[in-house]
Amino acid sequence: MPGRLWTDLEEKLKLRLVAACALYFLGIPVARAQSALDVEAKQAILIDAATGTVLYEKDANTEMPTSSMSKIMTMYVVFDALRNGKITMEDALPVSEKAWKQEGSRMFVNTGDRVKVEDLVRGVIVQSGNDAAVVLAEGLASGSESAFADMMNVEAKKLGMNNSHFMNATGLPDPQHYSTAHDLAVLAMAIQRDFPEYYHYFSETTFKYNNIEQGNRNPLLYRNMNVDGLKTGHTEIGGFGLTASCVRDGRRMILVLNGMKDMQARADESAKVIDYGYREFGLYPVVKEGDVLANPAVWLGQASNVQIVASQNAVVTLPRAARSGLKATVTFNQPIPAPVKKGDAVGKLVIVAPGMETKTVPLVAQSDVEEIGFFSRVFQRLGLLISGKA
Repeated sequence: MPGRLWTDLEEKLKLRLVAACALYFLGIPVARAQSALDVEAKQAILIDAATGTVLYEKDANTEMPTSSMSKIMTMYVVFDALRNGKITMEDALPVSEKAWKQEGSRMFVNTGDRVKVEDLVRGVIVQSGNDAAVVLAEGLASGSESAFADMMNVEAKKLGMNNSHFMNATGLPDPQHYSTAHDLAVLAMAIQRDFPEYYHYFSETTFKYNNIEQGNRNPLLYRNMNVDGLKTGHTEIGGFGLTASCVRDGRRMILVLNGMKDMQARADESAKVIDYGYREFGLYPVVKEGDVLANPAVWLGQASNVQIVASQNAVVTLPRAARSGLKATVTFNQPIPAPVKKGDAVGKLVIVAPGMETKTVPLVAQSDVEEIGFFSRVFQRLGLLISGKA
């Protein structure tokens, strides 16, 4: 028989925010607010990191030059090497003539110097130094930036960045060097998830090297809006871009914009889209892992019932106007035949809301229920036959 209908479960459960990327089992749903948003960027995406819900997108899967936003992938490879002990922050890497000659933004390292890895990390993230990026690439790939780019592409595939390809560590223009707004958002969430111990470098506003102090080019770090990273980009062909991450009241959003006309547009448009996400959308808890949702009967078990619980957290991101339409239904068949093992899937929670893809959370048994003995089973069946209930 069907289980009990649960409406507005989130009112009965305490809010439990989940970490970025914790609900990928729900896929990447898309939510839409009724109010229109006009964005100057050529490519854009805004994602609620807790649920993976896309709140706004504009040509988000279109290949585009990524400029220095590519350096997020450079740092992903570097952080992986640090995690695996291939290098340490105290190691000093040599500066080649190629690194010294890099065009564009620079850390101002000198040929023949040996520079600490930690300084190079800051040089890439804070100062957007192309020279620092090449020093790290050559240091990790036996002197070959091209080989390092191969490492970037391997990691990109692992992360599911299927519309990205990297030719260098800097993001300098190359016809075969591209990504998408969606892929960069995936990368931003991955670097936060996989390397939280290094993420703080993205929030540093200044770094001084070789007696030259430079400020972080991320304009949102200087506005009172709780942005804590990640990276800007600019080339003539790509325009002005920004990959940013913001946390308000424990709720993180990821933004990627690209193809804007100037620095002011990059700053203003990015702030506008982030504010739109927090204003128009809410994060609503439905159930948390371990919550007891039903107590169905057990057939031929040593216990007459077994509690069934949510197997994982579930929260949804919705336009605030759609909040009243959020419903969750618990379904299961009972009686559940014994034996029952703890963790057995015995039902599901189906979550629906206007404009949202249906989501399903497996429900599992909270405890073991052993089957009754042979003679007890015989007597129970005989009892049913005599009573006419069989």
